[in-house]
Amino acid sequence: MCAKPTGIKVIAANRKARHFYELLDFIEAGIMLTGSEVKSLRDGKVNFMDGYVRITDNEAFLSGVHISTYANAGYAQHVPDRERKLLMHRHEIHSLKSKMEQKGLTLVPTKLYFKDGKIKIELALAKGKKVYDRREDLKQKAVNRDTEREMNRA
Repeated sequence: MCAKPTGIKVIAANRKARHFYELLDFIEAGIMLTGSEVKSLRDGKVNFMDGYVRITDNEAFLSGVHISTYANAGYAQHVPDRERKLLMHRHEIHSLKSKMEQKGLTLVPTKLYFKDGKIKIELALAKGKKVYDRREDLKQKAVNRDTEREMNRA
């Protein structure tokens, strides 16, 4: 009998999410996938650049996430850009929907990972940054990097 894998192994992270959004709250959810999608995720072939979560009829769907086709799947290929249902409790979906409607927030995928043998996705309740906010963040990063360099030199 083989042992179940334990711990967390990150498949992919959305590093641009912190650039474009101010991340406020994080939520973990399961995701419904087909077999070829799981195999493709094991290879790390995912892109969430345009990913977001849409809530309709008390169900959450992940849109805009591209999971590439698996080369050895044969005839049982999946559609790379299809919407995928998220597995969340009804009360979680309801509270997220009300926050999104009231405050003008959006749900953005930030991380995809294996947890105890199951694929999970980390979602962030986010508020979009303005262009001048992004520029200000880049300037602050540059200043911090320069001061860190000077501290290491001294």
